Amino acid sequence: MLAEHFHARTPAMDTSDFEACVRLHAELVRDFDPHVLVGSSYGGAVVLALLQRGAWRGPTLLLAQAGLRRGLPARLPAEVPVWIAHARDDLVVPIQDSRELAAAGNPAHVRLLERDDDHGLKAATQGGTLVRWITGLAELSC
Repeated sequence: MLAEHFHARTPAMDTSDFEACVRLHAELVRDFDPHVLVGSSYGGAVVLALLQRGAWRGPTLLLAQAGLRRGLPARLPAEVPVWIAHARDDLVVPIQDSRELAAAGNPAHVRLLERDDDHGLKAATQGGTLVRWITGLAELSC
């Protein structure tokens, strides 16, 4: 879906090796220089790690992020715009994780987008909301 609307890079990840995934995406961010970084579930954990390690400092969209499930602390950089979308009744990753992460961030830059949806945020994806979120974040980087 991202490739249909944006110039995107979405490399395959070996999800059995979290640190290798973080390294892969750190290299990609350096080489590609995206306007917005989007991570969903496990990919959200990878993006959160990039934020926490300083490998990425731009607008970020985390979708049903699983960073706290991977043992990452509830911590966001103070001056980075981060939007966190999560389904209220997510059966895979509890929304409380995203609430905790959002509460730990700077309220001027963090937005929690709670949805009536599933873990994959299918309604947001199919209804065009996801594209609007990314576009809105991209405008912050201009």
